[in-house]
Amino acid sequence: MNIYVLVKRTFDTEEKLVISGGSIQEDGAEFIINPYDEYAIEEAITVRDAHGGEVTVVTIGGEEAEKQLRTALAMGADKAVLINTEDDLDEMDHSAAAYILAEYLKDKDADLILGGNVAIDGGSGQVGPRVADLLDINYITTITSLEIDGDTVKIVRDVEGDAEELETSLPLLVTAQQGLNEPRYPSLPGIMKAKKKPLEELELDDLDIEEDDCEPKIETVEIFMPPAKAAGRVLEGDIKDQVTELVGLLRSEAKVI
Repeated sequence: MNIYVLVKRTFDTEEKLVISGGSIQEDGAEFIINPYDEYAIEEAITVRDAHGGEVTVVTIGGEEAEKQLRTALAMGADKAVLINTEDDLDEMDHSAAAYILAEYLKDKDADLILGGNVAIDGGSGQVGPRVADLLDINYITTITSLEIDGDTVKIVRDVEGDAEELETSLPLLVTAQQGLNEPRYPSLPGIMKAKKKPLEELELDDLDIEEDDCEPKIETVEIFMPPAKAAGRVLEGDIKDQVTELVGLLRSEAKVI
């Protein structure tokens, strides 16, 4: 099978982020593979091991993204592709990212394309479906189970705490939800092998893409940290007194009743 995984280099939101001048400061920030994309990588490797074929991971970004691609190769992917937009685009929205990825994939005869359900730095969940729409192939989001038999695919997807069973066919794009699998850690042998695996670097010119084709359709107005949460309050005394005080606080301070 010809399998592709769409990955994104994201801020590690478990680490401290600093906002200055309306943007997140990259100096000193930690970067990782988007966690939902790790589920996609793991599932791609599992499908390849079961059905044969090749797994190629693809990302858009600058030279720094090579580190995340090498991590994906160390997990077990076969090839990696970096579409370097560092010198061409100052900013890129979901529409532009999907267009670039679709232009790369349009002649690759992909059987299966996987991506994360959302990116933790944006959370829109738009790129995967947009790519599938541009390629005119089937797509299903937030999957938690994937079974392939020939060209037939049985899927379970998460629907707000419940599950939906679907059947579709290849070629197909899916986005991975937490619970699909347990992503493996890169092993030392995997890390050593990753250094010798092919990592291709392309630019927009290689894909016959003009900068005007990638003009953002979304404007970022402001980036800011959420307000600090106030400390909680412990009510004391008899239950009756606590209830009376709580009702008063909800009316006078929280103003919810």
